[in-house]
Amino acid sequence: MADHAHRPAEPAAEHGPHLSEAEAAAVLEAGRRLFAGECRFVHAAQLLDQLPPPAGPEVAFAGRSNVGKSSLLNALTGRRALARISGEPGRTRQLNFFDLGGRLMLVDMPGYGYAQAPKQVKADWQGLMFDYLRGRPTLRRVLLLLDARIGLKPSDTAVMELLDKAAVTYQLVLTKADDAKAAQLARKEDETARLARRHPAAHPEVLTTSSEAGMGLDSLRASLAGLAGDGQAGGRTDFISADGSV
Repeated sequence: MADHAHRPAEPAAEHGPHLSEAEAAAVLEAGRRLFAGECRFVHAAQLLDQLPPPAGPEVAFAGRSNVGKSSLLNALTGRRALARISGEPGRTRQLNFFDLGGRLMLVDMPGYGYAQAPKQVKADWQGLMFDYLRGRPTLRRVLLLLDARIGLKPSDTAVMELLDKAAVTYQLVLTKADDAKAAQLARKEDETARLARRHPAAHPEVLTTSSEAGMGLDSLRASLAGLAGDGQAGGRTDFISADGSV
């Protein structure tokens, strides 16, 4: 684990003024309450006609295999085995739906790192994945996870282009930040923020997380609570820094 204190992420200037301390506490509490509720696996789909009927808001988690997607889902919900962690790239090739307290559906998408070239990634995601992303009316956001310790891969770029094409709002989330040196992490955050600004469908704020150290989890919970309709202060959860400060 890196021996550094995490540098708080700066909220995007276009989002306006910071929240007051009271407002920040309210949105963080909304996130805590949401993720303290029951979360359970409810459905899996490998074909488009197997998708459950659209109901409440959904947030999808996407990323290369071994980026820490299952670990992040488990850490957010406080459940060690909600999402199965596998060391075999590409093992999960279906959409897994988890109901969070009847208020938000968390959708675990297949990892794409098992493909060795961008063309293979596009072929995999243009089937069920692309149809889901493009046609799901209840999908509020895709969280695209990137490993904070390594550079952007061609497969990541290919998936971002597909998300842009599908016109789905997505947010870049750095994972495994506790295992990165302070200077390396700062460079990665700046690089990822610049990357987000170059993509039309990307959310401007990048979140930095660590499932092991708990870094950024409160802020991510608060953001997702806002998407579930649980945000306080008019839903202005974007003003919370990665460490929960205002």
